[in-house]
Amino acid sequence: MDQAQPDEPFPPDPGTAPEPHGADPADEYAGDEGAEPDSGTVAEGGEHPLALRLEQLILGAPRRYTPFQAARTAGVSMDLASRFWRAMGFADIGQAKALTEADVLALRRLAGLVEAGLLSESMAIQVARSTGQTTARLADWQTDSFLEGLTEPPEPGMTRAEVAYPLVELLLPELEEFLIYVWRRQVAAATSRVVQSDDEEAVDRRLAVGFADLVGFTRLTRRLEEEELGELVEAFETTAADQVAAYGGRLIKTLGDEVLFVADDPGTAAEIGMRLIETMTGDETMPALRVGMAFGTVTTRMGDVFGTTVNLASRLTSIAPRDAVLVDGDFAEALGEAGEAPISEAEVDAGSAEKYRFALQPMWRRPVRGLGVVEPWLLSRRD
Repeated sequence: MDQAQPDEPFPPDPGTAPEPHGADPADEYAGDEGAEPDSGTVAEGGEHPLALRLEQLILGAPRRYTPFQAARTAGVSMDLASRFWRAMGFADIGQAKALTEADVLALRRLAGLVEAGLLSESMAIQVARSTGQTTARLADWQTDSFLEGLTEPPEPGMTRAEVAYPLVELLLPELEEFLIYVWRRQVAAATSRVVQSDDEEAVDRRLAVGFADLVGFTRLTRRLEEEELGELVEAFETTAADQVAAYGGRLIKTLGDEVLFVADDPGTAAEIGMRLIETMTGDETMPALRVGMAFGTVTTRMGDVFGTTVNLASRLTSIAPRDAVLVDGDFAEALGEAGEAPISEAEVDAGSAEKYRFALQPMWRRPVRGLGVVEPWLLSRRD
């Protein structure tokens, strides 16, 4: 839910006089904690009264500050406050009184981490941006796919809006606790990976990178109804996410008809790639799938991966046959060194065939746009 961001910082509040020395800036703006949203705000902004009640329920506090007032109360410069808010994906609201005590506390916390030297200013902004982007997508998904299905009016004459408030009131604390639980588990897993890796690999690491892509998706978009297309994409993303997680990989992102995943070693990635093909092939409702994987140095930033290895995996996916997996030479070599597959079938005899999980078949060398000439290998499961 990225928002278009203005070029200039939030303007100062021209109607606000300097604070007297020793006064608490919050006192001037404080209202009754339990007060209903300001009626003038509703009239001026044309906002639905129930929408404002839902906002207050979710945020846990009434609107109390303009951006200028919130920044001053938090003891943060307006320039830094606006940079934090934009990083989190919040739109420019001018000087409307739309912020709460929680917004002030968030500013204090981020600024406090910078002042204490725990985070640099640029790192704090990255934290704000990564958190905002991730939770914006989560909020969109939960609202669109979850709440909409549960707010069907149970009785004639009731509106969806009338059902939403008590439902959100019941679900909010449970979903909040669940979000914190999942976040802690993911942080624990990510921290463990970093601690166990070499210092040189903290940012630039050697990983197996894979793409899985639905074949003929563009044609499907013209043939299927919107609801059918949505169900297809959801089924694909769900299946891919389950297979990646179950066999030890990490799902980086989904792109509708394509998913990007990584694994710490080629053997794990190879198992995931083959499982994806086998699972999708067994589902008559799904189109054909192709998978491309590469192994090498990867740069990680804000939960995403970048670099030549990622680009190569993407190119291999685009040239992979239907329902097949292509890997690059480094991936094939690493599988051979780990004893997962023979580099040459000539090395395999009757006594050694059983020790290999996978088979590799060299394909024709070919030029790949932006990456020169590569020699793909067709990966298969050994019978």
